[in-house]
Amino acid sequence: MIGILAGMGPKSTGPFVDTVVAECQPIYGAKHDMDFPHMMIYSCPTPFYMDRPIDHEAMKKAIIDGAQKLESTGASFIAMPCNTAHLYFEELQRSLSVPILNIVDETLQAIPENTKRVALLATEATVQAGIYQDGIAKRNIEYIHHEKWQDMINQIITYIKSGKVEEARELWNALVLQLREEVDTAIIACTDLNVVAIEDFVDSSQCLAKAVVRMYLSNTKRSS
Repeated sequence: MIGILAGMGPKSTGPFVDTVVAECQPIYGAKHDMDFPHMMIYSCPTPFYMDRPIDHEAMKKAIIDGAQKLESTGASFIAMPCNTAHLYFEELQRSLSVPILNIVDETLQAIPENTKRVALLATEATVQAGIYQDGIAKRNIEYIHHEKWQDMINQIITYIKSGKVEEARELWNALVLQLREEVDTAIIACTDLNVVAIEDFVDSSQCLAKAVVRMYLSNTKRSS
């Protein structure tokens, strides 16, 4: 059974589950209801606030508690559709006896081969943690970051979390115009942004969803 530790933020849970279901069709030809995987979805509220620094101990505890609850339901592996939560990936994995898929690794592998310049669209915490930048540099890709872009992303995420989707979409469209002028692609490394993002950027949520379906398929073949 697939375990999905979601709710970070709450509006990203539904779109991620929809993406997992959608990926079952091209990856292994799911057609009938019975063809789709068993999933246990836990929407886990966490103490994350856009207007203040993260309390890392409280955040880590909430995520580990949530993951352990999922493991106790019989999940054979866990996916966590939240990039910021991956700041605690190593400690989280050590707290469990089942594997967790790594959204950062899956996303970096999906950057197109011909990419020379890339932007990272993420929370301030994810950007500052540097969890993507090392992988970008190892592929000899130039990482482009402007504070004005980060300010726009912060505002977009704040709008989404407070239910102001139209305002978020308007600001997102303005950001995309700026990105198109300076980078080959961008990494959508905040699952909240999936509420407004429709561009052909490298989408961490979709990358993780594909990895979920592939691991489910691999586990199914091993047990049959």
